[in-house]
Amino acid sequence: MTSRLHQILDFLFKWGSVIIFGLLIFVEMLILVNNWNAVFFGHVRAFWVLLPVIAFLTAENAIKLWWLKTFTRRIPCYVLDILCLIVLTIFSDGTLISTLYIIILSEFYLGQTSLMGSVAMGIASIVLFLVAFAVSGALKEQNVNIAMLISNGFNDILLMTLHFLGFNFVLHIYRTNNELNAALEEIEQSNEKLRAANAELSENRQKLQEAYKNLQEVTALEERQRIAKDIHDTAGHSITTIIMQTEAARLVIDSDPADAKRKIAAANLQARNALEELRESVHLLSGAKEQLTLRETLMNIIHESTDGTGIVIRADIDDITLCNAKHRFVCNTLKEGISNGLRHGSATAFYFELKRKGERISFLLSDNGKGTDEGQLKKGFGLKGMTARAEALGGEISFESEPGEGFEIHISLPADNL
Repeated sequence: MTSRLHQILDFLFKWGSVIIFGLLIFVEMLILVNNWNAVFFGHVRAFWVLLPVIAFLTAENAIKLWWLKTFTRRIPCYVLDILCLIVLTIFSDGTLISTLYIIILSEFYLGQTSLMGSVAMGIASIVLFLVAFAVSGALKEQNVNIAMLISNGFNDILLMTLHFLGFNFVLHIYRTNNELNAALEEIEQSNEKLRAANAELSENRQKLQEAYKNLQEVTALEERQRIAKDIHDTAGHSITTIIMQTEAARLVIDSDPADAKRKIAAANLQARNALEELRESVHLLSGAKEQLTLRETLMNIIHESTDGTGIVIRADIDDITLCNAKHRFVCNTLKEGISNGLRHGSATAFYFELKRKGERISFLLSDNGKGTDEGQLKKGFGLKGMTARAEALGGEISFESEPGEGFEIHISLPADNL
């Protein structure tokens, strides 16, 4: 449907009630004029019968068009329309009566949403029109039969039929077009909302990407700062310890060669551990990934600690996967525990165990060193740092020792589901 035609139909349907009412009055006036001097049944002047009926029909249609808004309320008015049309058919010459039918049917069709309702009303109107003509002919003492009735009213019936087909066809096209326009408008509104939502989503995605990038940079910077601090703390502590061990060995090398040998072995192991920690830190700073599993790394630490030192380490290690922070903590704690056992407890044998127990990781390192009274246990730099790192990872740490019974480190960490 072209835009121009649609505008015309919009205007007609918008002002349909006014147009129909205007046509009704116009045709009624023509019927009155045509029957001004007509006399029926010998002495009945048609004008005085037609005038009140037409006035009533006009008033009733005005009420129907502007006061009664629903089809249910208009049903009595349609019955009155039919009665008025029958009276007008009987007491007039029949001219323009079919036009009145068409005008009233137009109003009916406009208010119908069901095509079947319009079909029923159209057929009923044609039948009533023929019946009214038959009654009119009988009252006027004319010989009326079905063939003559249809023949005389053929043009009127044809006109009413064409009106029904054309009017309802245009009405159907108009309503369908309106439904399509409404659907298209709704789709366009939905598309507009989708475009706005996509634009907002794209903007949010960009913001998230920028935030994630910034978070990565901050995380990387924090990780580098943490590694740098670890290098400073552990390497500095290890080097200080090595210097003290070698200095102590130099002082007793003549008077107690065995003790000097143990101190040199402990210093050697401390140096190896410090070197390994430096290598790991450099790898982390450079972004290199550790290829060994936690168990393999721990076994390497044990082998390096026993190689050439004369100490014995038994181990029972589950194959566990931990995040990088916990991985480093467990490895560093094992190294530091072994070094402390050699340096402070003069230990010669160790037992190490790493087990997964439900949702926790259990760490145990014990030695056969000289031990100390728990009440006199002083946490130096190494034990304090170990405790702080365990708590930062959500774990718990404890130390057990008695004089002559060695030293034990117990750690419990939350497991990672990696």
